[in-house]
Amino acid sequence: MTNTVDQKTVDRILGGPGRSPRPAARTRARVAAPPRHLVLVAGRDLAHPRAGGSELLVDRLATGMADRGHSVTLLCGGPAARRTYRVVRSGGSLSQFALAPWVYRREIARCDVLVEVCNGLPYLVPLWFRGPAVCLVNHVHTALWPLRYPPPLSTIGRFTERVLLPRVHERNLFLTVSGSSAAALAGIGVAPDRIRLLRNGVEPPGPPAARSPSPLFLVLGRLADYKRVDLVLRMWERVRPVTGGELVIAGDGPAAGQLEHLAGEGVRFTGHVSEERKHRLLSAAWLLLHPALLEGWGLVVAEAGARATPTVGFDVPGLRDSVRDGRTGVLARTESEFASAWAALALNHRRREALGDAARALAARLRWTAAVDRFESVVEEAITRHGRTPG
Repeated sequence: MTNTVDQKTVDRILGGPGRSPRPAARTRARVAAPPRHLVLVAGRDLAHPRAGGSELLVDRLATGMADRGHSVTLLCGGPAARRTYRVVRSGGSLSQFALAPWVYRREIARCDVLVEVCNGLPYLVPLWFRGPAVCLVNHVHTALWPLRYPPPLSTIGRFTERVLLPRVHERNLFLTVSGSSAAALAGIGVAPDRIRLLRNGVEPPGPPAARSPSPLFLVLGRLADYKRVDLVLRMWERVRPVTGGELVIAGDGPAAGQLEHLAGEGVRFTGHVSEERKHRLLSAAWLLLHPALLEGWGLVVAEAGARATPTVGFDVPGLRDSVRDGRTGVLARTESEFASAWAALALNHRRREALGDAARALAARLRWTAAVDRFESVVEEAITRHGRTPG
């Protein structure tokens, strides 16, 4: 199966040519749903040291549903923290995929709908749960498998995601966060009429923090090979003589040591940062630099935008959705284009400010309440479509 789809398919997923996905609340008034017992099966809780955008999305959806009177349980691997919803541990990073069905039957037993959060390796929920189910996918991994996992796990993962996942969930709804991810799902065989879109929300920024008076450029996120932070370090050798200033790498991950070894002058590594420090860095930065190979959405782009910080990234899936090229940031097709855009924006205060203002206006439209509205409507649709007694 190929991972490419034609434009007509993309338009059909989005609801028409050139349209962006819209929250359900914009198309019709939201009707309060009856209280449901909802279970989400995910790899990690937000408290996990490796938690990122996917875990934040799951937490905000779970919290929002619990606040609306639904009973919510998160079944996840690894360490977990106390939440306003129930959290049940299902094993370690790999054992959870085998243990999840057993833990579900022992600790939960029944629910109205089960949401499988697939971040690569799937749980294949329909094989062990017969009730209504939804598959939440941030992005299809495709080229990431050999970068994230060694063989044979990468081969197994690619097969289960591309072949087993769409077949096992052939009657269920898929929920994803961007047009790029929706098109990728269609590319592995998911019927477009079973794909639903949900916009991520953005937390309102805290008290205003000062912009750095001198050039400060920020990379923020997990330090892993597929994030391609090494490209930024390589480009920095060309950009720094033109712009001056400092390059800050904020985050932690398996590639941290290698990246520190590659770094030249003017580079500062912060390690993991708190939410408060993240806010200060995003506010202080002149530009957010996002060199990743692909994303589901690129939540950090919207977080930067909420602080009027534009993004320079590559023209790749996910970033095409979160960055409006030429309006809220710049998308480059090559390293040379990236470095040129980086230097040009650093030297053009007026242009940088205009992009930042547009990015802030876009981020202001992204609210978690709308995301929960959409999620709740998809949950109800899944229950209605199933038309059977909950499992």
